[in-house]
Amino acid sequence: MTVLRRLWSRDGSEAALTACTSLDVGTEFAKALVFDIGDDRRATVRGVGRKRQGLAHMQSGTVADISAVVDNCAVALQEAEEMAGFRPSQVVIGIAGELVKGSTTVHDQQRVKPEQPITEPELAKLIEGVQREAMRSAERSVTWETGLPSVEVRLVHAAVVGAWIDGYAVTNPVGFQGRNVRIAIFDAFAPLVHLGALQSVAAKLDLELIAVVAEPYAVARVLDSEQVRQGGALFIDVGGGTTDVALVRQGGIEGTRMFALGGRAFTKSIADRLDLPFPRAESLKVDYARGIAGDRTEDVRRIVGDDVAVWAAGVELVMEELGGGDQLPGRIHLCGGGSRLPEIREALAAESFWRHLPFARPPEVTLLSPTQIETVHDATHLLVDQQDVTPMGLAFQAIELGSSTSVLDGSLRKVVRSMRL
Repeated sequence: MTVLRRLWSRDGSEAALTACTSLDVGTEFAKALVFDIGDDRRATVRGVGRKRQGLAHMQSGTVADISAVVDNCAVALQEAEEMAGFRPSQVVIGIAGELVKGSTTVHDQQRVKPEQPITEPELAKLIEGVQREAMRSAERSVTWETGLPSVEVRLVHAAVVGAWIDGYAVTNPVGFQGRNVRIAIFDAFAPLVHLGALQSVAAKLDLELIAVVAEPYAVARVLDSEQVRQGGALFIDVGGGTTDVALVRQGGIEGTRMFALGGRAFTKSIADRLDLPFPRAESLKVDYARGIAGDRTEDVRRIVGDDVAVWAAGVELVMEELGGGDQLPGRIHLCGGGSRLPEIREALAAESFWRHLPFARPPEVTLLSPTQIETVHDATHLLVDQQDVTPMGLAFQAIELGSSTSVLDGSLRKVVRSMRL
């Protein structure tokens, strides 16, 4: 909703988005999907492209070499566009990294004159208060973590989670009477240096950047199942440089967190302890995840097991922070290339992990598959892996941006624009 240069509507006031590209600038691979959007607001992937990133091109999910990343993304885009037979001019890009902070801010306000209907200006003022509170919290968090006196933080994207009047859920508060108004808004913030790098990548690729979306948010939104809406879930994306965690509870996304430990760290341990070149260690890790590592299986299992124990401790800390002491949902959905390692799933299902966290029962741990995503259809039949879920989630965000017509979303967009002026 931020970094938007174009908004779409169904009333014909602006051209509807009919084709777009989603770009997942990952630590290990740059992944591009070219897709079109039908009248039913569902995306159909027509082209897929991938290009491996160099070791120095990305660091912990963030761009370290803009020129190199642009070259890699250009290769992935060309492959996807040639397969699709067309080149969209707009792109949605995912953002990751430890300092990308996402959380839902809930703001309560008591109205002095409850008998008067709520107006649009009153609603905008309430949303503005939520946004300013969220910005201050993000600035404090990033400044504390970096140890710097100040860090330029920017809003990546924002979305309305819900609204209530005197405890009654509404989709459009305007016109209602009542005393107690509650608004919940999810915001993702990132340091300017990280966001600016992705803006530069899009500009150098000659693409119109319509949105930058926090990747754990995209993953958590793409699985639109009744189970998730009713019972909530935890989503864990194990990427090459980071692990992203999103908490969905009570029908909305409460928060996202990322920490800098992913598949590349596992590969480095294998390379160091088995005295192998990094590319060979990466191939051995992939073979092990597929069950074809041969006589090296036990060596890799021991090394990965040690690293996953450290990784699981990081996930536990993140879940504690996200949960805030309240009960956590009983489902954990895994995606990302690193999730293919059997130790990842075993660690999350182990009693030694979940017994220290506020789960009502042992969590059900499942691997997310592209076939579970009903809003994005893969006409190429090439999206078959857990690492393909994230770019599909980004594609779904393009659909959401184009189909959102609610008064709440419109007010939020106006507030975000005014805060930037």
